[in-house]
Amino acid sequence: MKYLLLKHYRGAPESVNSAPMDQWTPDEISAHMQFMHGFARRLEGTGEFVDGQALAPEGTFVRYDGEGRPPVTDGPFAETKDLIAGWMVIDVDSYDRAIELAGELSAAPGAGGKPIHEWLEVRPFLTAPPNAAE
Repeated sequence: MKYLLLKHYRGAPESVNSAPMDQWTPDEISAHMQFMHGFARRLEGTGEFVDGQALAPEGTFVRYDGEGRPPVTDGPFAETKDLIAGWMVIDVDSYDRAIELAGELSAAPGAGGKPIHEWLEVRPFLTAPPNAAE
């Protein structure tokens, strides 16, 4: 079963160690990134890692609005650049394993080298289209 682990900037309940990353020292950022890379390498070793990326804050909404006219907007809705810090896709044997790994990932170090206790959203991949009512 594949799951998407979403790391949020905002939108989830506040974490215990909620100092924004732009207020961390270079050493704190380095320790956080080393944790993230080590976590991914460990899951690569078990065959549970599929992919993961940190996201830049830049982003744009685009939608179809008629032939040749895709409008681009910065709102009025909350944008993923404000909410989603990054993601990881895992392929695990069970929902319980996905929750276990998300809990471990939540302990990444932040300000002061202490775990950030970050909230992660765990979303299963859709494996079959929903049944349409006939």
